[in-house]
Amino acid sequence: MRGTLESGDGMKRMLYLIAMFLGLLRTTQAQTIPKELWGKWIVRREMPTTTISCWGEEQAKSLIGTEVEYSAGFFRWQKVVTKNPTAEITTIGAEQFHDENSGKGTNSSQVTFRQLRIKADKVTQVVIQHPAATITSATVEIPGDSVLIKDKNTIIFSVCSVYFEAERSVTPPDASKSR
Repeated sequence: MRGTLESGDGMKRMLYLIAMFLGLLRTTQAQTIPKELWGKWIVRREMPTTTISCWGEEQAKSLIGTEVEYSAGFFRWQKVVTKNPTAEITTIGAEQFHDENSGKGTNSSQVTFRQLRIKADKVTQVVIQHPAATITSATVEIPGDSVLIKDKNTIIFSVCSVYFEAERSVTPPDASKSR
């Protein structure tokens, strides 16, 4: 009888430890925006992909030249600011990215690392959690809320399945005011 009680207690302890471990995993996924994203980024161009979008050409062009800014305390695109954002940071491979962001049919949206000019087999993906935003009636996304870090000075993001490339701004914050 004693062995049964001990194994039952051991089972409870094991389940408790597993629950604690899973709880720690869940809390470690919600992090602040990683330092490699901190700073200002300028949207330079639309990336040519074979996706079906909910945005028209005019809406897509309106993002070119806009600025996205990231820090530990906020995430900003234009005048839309999310304070104290949390982010989920993962590594995503080329095949997984394609499968998660492309349709299944032959005439459906398709997007690949190659189309995005990403040469690596895998990249860091950062997804920022925020309340729904009203950017257009077609989406609640904020431009730059889910990014692929292409390299230290280039990120890729999409809005309504239109993909954009942004480059790190090298202009000091006060340089434009002193001219």
